[in-house]
Amino acid sequence: MSKLRIWALACLLIVVGGATALGIRSHRAKETAEVAWLVRMLNEGKLAHSDLGADRRPASTPYSGDLNVFESPGRENRLQIDRVMTLLQIAPGKSVADIGAGSGWFTVRAARRVGPKGTVFAEDINPKATEYIDQRAKKEKLTNVKAVLGVPDDAKLPVSSVDAVLLLKVYHEIAQPVAFMQRMRLPLRPGARVGIIDRNGNGSGTDHGIPQATVERELAEAGYREVAKYDFTKADGEDYFLIFERTDR
Repeated sequence: MSKLRIWALACLLIVVGGATALGIRSHRAKETAEVAWLVRMLNEGKLAHSDLGADRRPASTPYSGDLNVFESPGRENRLQIDRVMTLLQIAPGKSVADIGAGSGWFTVRAARRVGPKGTVFAEDINPKATEYIDQRAKKEKLTNVKAVLGVPDDAKLPVSSVDAVLLLKVYHEIAQPVAFMQRMRLPLRPGARVGIIDRNGNGSGTDHGIPQATVERELAEAGYREVAKYDFTKADGEDYFLIFERTDR
C-alpha cells in the first residue's frame, strides 16, 4: 500500500473520529468525501506524485532570524495590503489563516479587519514566532488571534475553519508543496480563497523566490483552480499575487 493511500485512510479515521468527539458531525460527509477523492485519484493514476515524499523540489531555508525584519517601514504601502485583503474577501466576521506568520505583521492587520467576531490563525513552524505572536496579540489587545504551531508539511489548522488564507513570501520555503496544499484543502470552507504572494525567482532554493508558473502548476496538481492574478504587490514587477480556490470533487 502506498504512503499516500495510508495517509488518506489515516485522515479518514482522524476526521470521522474527531467529528464524533467534537460534535461536528455536519462536516463528516464533506471531509470523508475529500479523503475518498485522494484515494480515488491514486487508484486511477491521476495524481502527479505517488507518495507524500515525491513532490520535493528545491526550497529556501525557512527564516528563523530576527522577527523585526518583517516590520520594515512602508511595507504596508508597498504590498498594498488593504487591497490584498479586499481581493481575498476578508471582511468583518471572517476567519483567516496567515501561513508562515513570522512576526504577525499580516496577522494583526487581518485581525483588525475581521473584528472581534472574526478569527485569525497565525501559523508558523518556528515556535519562537508563535510565542512572539501570542505576546503581540496580548499587547495589542487582539483577542481574535490564535497562534498555531505547524510542521513543514502540514499547517495543522482545524477542519473547515477558514474563509481566506494568505501565504506571504513563504511558498518558496515549502519543500513538499503539493502534499502541503492537498492538506490545506481540509481547513477551507466553501468558497474560501487562497492567496500566494511571492517573488518570481528561479526556483533554485537559493534566491528566495519561485517561478509563478511553478506555483500555478503545483496548485493545479493539489486540487485548486486559479481565479485571479495580479502584479501590484511590489513596484519592481518581480512579485506576483495569485488567488486560488479549492476545486469541487
